[in-house]
Amino acid sequence: MIGVNGPARALHRQASAGKSDGEVTPGAHNGRVSEGEGPGTAGLHTAASVEPLPHPEPHRAVVLVVGVVATVAFVVLRFAVALGGHEPLPADLWWHDLMVATLGEVGIIAAWVPAIVGGTLGMIVIGILLVAVFLWKRRRWDAVTLASAIIVVVAIGAPMAAVIARVRPEDSLAESVATSFPSGHTAVATTMAVTLGLLLRRWYVWLAGGLWVLYMMWSRTYLHAHWLSDVVAGMLEGVAVATLVWSAVQAYRIRRATPSSPEAV
Repeated sequence: MIGVNGPARALHRQASAGKSDGEVTPGAHNGRVSEGEGPGTAGLHTAASVEPLPHPEPHRAVVLVVGVVATVAFVVLRFAVALGGHEPLPADLWWHDLMVATLGEVGIIAAWVPAIVGGTLGMIVIGILLVAVFLWKRRRWDAVTLASAIIVVVAIGAPMAAVIARVRPEDSLAESVATSFPSGHTAVATTMAVTLGLLLRRWYVWLAGGLWVLYMMWSRTYLHAHWLSDVVAGMLEGVAVATLVWSAVQAYRIRRATPSSPEAV
């Protein structure tokens, strides 16, 4: 019995050592509970990250294409405005006349709501709160994605608007500085809406985000703070930044999670 149990104990110790050296048991996927795991196994992962897995390849490819198309569309619109000497385009004048014709007290009050909430201070506060919520929920990659997208869109949009220096409508009820193209309010609103939609993956998040962006675009033109082409450019900038930043973070996560090949070791 001693001769038999000795090797058996040795094999048991080797198997235990193999697991402790990095062998992953079925059902444990980077601290996430996979489909089909029972209540007993779910309890093993309560202290682990609840961050969702990266999107599958086809989904990421679509998002990347959307980002590239939005970037190209923004560049085309930028050249169209430049070729016109930064003067309002025919569509700008038509939309501006429509906003002037429908101007009223109630509309002005309604238009100032997104203008204030979506301003620099408002977006900083909302951005910090959302990043804090993601961190609290232990979704650090989502926090990194949202924070990065906001930083990038502001870092690109503000200097660009100052360099282009397009003049706002003369009857502006808000800002008067010649930084009309692109609309910073619209760019930041779109960036946050698209990023949250990609991160949370819920149809109602997309719906609410889309309505907020349209509300912002209407607000900025109703207050005569921007031409129509300014807010369209801001929307395109926001879509481009959100999708490209999200794609970059997803690609980094997947590359980081992919084990090294034997040849690379």
